[in-house]
Amino acid sequence: MSWQQEFPQQSDLVYLNHAAVSPWPERTKIAISNFAQENVSLGAQNYPQWISVETRLRERLKELINAPKVDDIALLKNTSEALSVIAYGINWKPADNLVISNQEFPSNRIVWESLANKGVQVRVADMESPDSPEQAIINAFDQNTRLLSISSVQYASGLKLDCEKLGAACKDRGILFCIDAIQSIGAQVFDVQKYQADFVVADGHKWMLGPEGLALFYSHAEARKQLTIRQFGWHMVKHRGDYDRQDWEPTESALRFECGSPNMLGIYALEASLSLIQEIGMSPIEQLLHEKVQYLENAIREIPNIELLGNDSPERRAGIVTFKLGSKDTKKIHDSLMAKRIICAHRGGGIRFSPHFYTPIEKIDRALEQLRLF
Repeated sequence: MSWQQEFPQQSDLVYLNHAAVSPWPERTKIAISNFAQENVSLGAQNYPQWISVETRLRERLKELINAPKVDDIALLKNTSEALSVIAYGINWKPADNLVISNQEFPSNRIVWESLANKGVQVRVADMESPDSPEQAIINAFDQNTRLLSISSVQYASGLKLDCEKLGAACKDRGILFCIDAIQSIGAQVFDVQKYQADFVVADGHKWMLGPEGLALFYSHAEARKQLTIRQFGWHMVKHRGDYDRQDWEPTESALRFECGSPNMLGIYALEASLSLIQEIGMSPIEQLLHEKVQYLENAIREIPNIELLGNDSPERRAGIVTFKLGSKDTKKIHDSLMAKRIICAHRGGGIRFSPHFYTPIEKIDRALEQLRLF
């Protein structure tokens, strides 16, 4: 099966909402269907095979982000849980602060604001300052900054940040670097070693084409030693499987953050989705997505009274294009587009389109035709 056949969406559906929740590939449906049938007919008879699928998923995630070792990969429920592991694992000291931006999705804001009762200050960098976004972030650092937590691509504006520059700045200052990469991984080549990231978090249900309820949590070996473990169970111990053993200690790998039984249903789904991504390759996927986004932006610029929001230079774009139609009510426009089965989002004061590498140009054209009618 070619990848063009992996997305048999209904012919009148125009899906431009991968920055929210992606449709699954055909192979993912098959994997889940087969797994369900196996559970019905055999129960857990083949549990060792289930573990081999889990192992493959961890290997795929390692390769996808260029992690040093598979031991650096943990599987958690979602981005918010992973960020909470970091926020409540760090041993904060009086007067400590951390830096985020003023464009963050609530999951990368609320968790840090919740630390106020520990005396931790949240410093907010303005992404629309006269300086570059990266410099605005760096300017927010001071001698008490312990952590930078930033989205590699901002969910509403679509702004793509230079994570290599930010990682170098953090390393020079001894600041922990956490990347919320939910809008990057699966859309663009991503390299934790190049970025010198200490932590990377990302749900699988957006650009990775997987299900909700399963997320990547990467931690560098040295950085995870700085996190106090707050959840405990049979799964996170060094001698897992030795149920008669009375003494225990956490494993040194990232599995220390997985306290209990894995989400095996989600594992089967995400492993299947990532098998497609890796068959195609992230470089070709990034190029295909770039072409779709550039096509969309060029066409939008030709429509009267439409304003692209955020920085629209190619190096600042990933898979998100957000715009508004003059002074018209964007909520009503969004509702109208959705009623016409053009699936998109109302974000950042505008309409957000987010195609993926496989999105047919003719479907993008159908959405553009509707925009011309407003």
